[in-house]
Amino acid sequence: MENSFFNENTLDDLLDEIEYVYLSDNRPWIIGYSGGKDSTVVVHLVYSMLLRLDPGKRAKHVYVVSSDTMVENPLIKAYLSEMLDSLNAASAKSGLPLTAHPVRPEPGNTFWANIIGRGFPTPNLNGRFRWCTDRLKIDPSGKFIEDVIRRENKEVVVLLGVRKAESIARKRRIEGREIMGRLLNRHESIKKAFVYPPIVELTTNDVWKILLSNDRCTAWGGDNSKLVNLYTDADGECPFAGISSKDEQQQSCGNSRFGCWVCSVVKEDKSLNGFIRSGHRELIPLQQFRQWLIDLRWVPGKRENKMRGGRIYYTKDGDLGYGPFTWEARQEILTELLQLQKRIGYELITIGELRAIDAIWDEELDLTRRTLVELYYRVTGEKLPWHDLKAPLLDSAAVSEVENYAARYDIPISLIRDMILAAEKNKYFSNAKLLRNALDKAVTQHYLFEDRLRDYIYEN
Repeated sequence: MENSFFNENTLDDLLDEIEYVYLSDNRPWIIGYSGGKDSTVVVHLVYSMLLRLDPGKRAKHVYVVSSDTMVENPLIKAYLSEMLDSLNAASAKSGLPLTAHPVRPEPGNTFWANIIGRGFPTPNLNGRFRWCTDRLKIDPSGKFIEDVIRRENKEVVVLLGVRKAESIARKRRIEGREIMGRLLNRHESIKKAFVYPPIVELTTNDVWKILLSNDRCTAWGGDNSKLVNLYTDADGECPFAGISSKDEQQQSCGNSRFGCWVCSVVKEDKSLNGFIRSGHRELIPLQQFRQWLIDLRWVPGKRENKMRGGRIYYTKDGDLGYGPFTWEARQEILTELLQLQKRIGYELITIGELRAIDAIWDEELDLTRRTLVELYYRVTGEKLPWHDLKAPLLDSAAVSEVENYAARYDIPISLIRDMILAAEKNKYFSNAKLLRNALDKAVTQHYLFEDRLRDYIYEN
């Protein structure tokens, strides 16, 4: 049985503590807001505190930061956008020093830029090569925090909706970071940032008790019934504290986490499947694509037998390990993704991401420099804004001649391609050493074939 915070405290006690921390210094606040129950209650409490605070004491700004991974569940993304808009509108109307800011990864570092552009395999179930969290969530939020520190030339306090009651492991981590006698902990990675967890002692029931009070309205006028519905749909059946289930038991839930719709770190995306079971059948194509993409990483011939830098490794069974998706597989993924986007009428990949992928392919893979724009036109029937501006590096006849040459002399086409692209990239530099180094690197990255190439050079 959870020991409710409100057994010995009141909501005013909690607001008093938040107010005390707010008034204790001039460091701006940054709230991480995911749209889930915990981060929602943190924003609600801070907003409530600011409303009751004398306007003359609202001396420092509160930034509400929401990380958009660009592969969010469409239902969650729509809800988040609505909440951020309403939060900004209400705050401006009330004259509060609080603004909401969505942050995104740079176009060249999104999920699709890394999967389709660079060929990164999807993160594995065992957590190995879990590159997505840092690139899609942590780095964009961290950059925003660093920008605030630099712009305001002050340390900042980051408010997080973490709670000891969430799990034993999390409780231990939180308690391990506590500084005796203080409400703030140092941030793990940002030097000039401190962390304040205002709801750390709240139970799950406590969180829902706050969110379901005041006719289920947030302090800024948002409707928490929508949040209830999202959790209900994600969990399948979700009788919250204060809401009787069919057997009249008072329970709480809302333990689902709204992750990316393409998440491959979990075997089953329970929230996505829950939404589908609850009637959101428009999400079925996303579920099917997700499974197809996860399975693709193990299909023979879809991935290189070397890492992006040319390194090889062997599995514990002595087999040659896998590296990035092949260029052909990347084109297949993009084709399927664009067809899915066209089918469901929802933007799954942005023009900015396509431009970034095109630049990566130009630099690393594409001798024609026309592959992406032509693929996009073939699938969608529309031209990308730069379609007519792209001149090929080699025309189709020249590419065919290169391929014939590679086959005739038994040299990997990928090696010839990389050497041509290296020469193109460095041809305007007067220092010939740069070109030699680039060519050496291209050969080194293909050292699986180095003996064969060396023998050919010596023989001819």
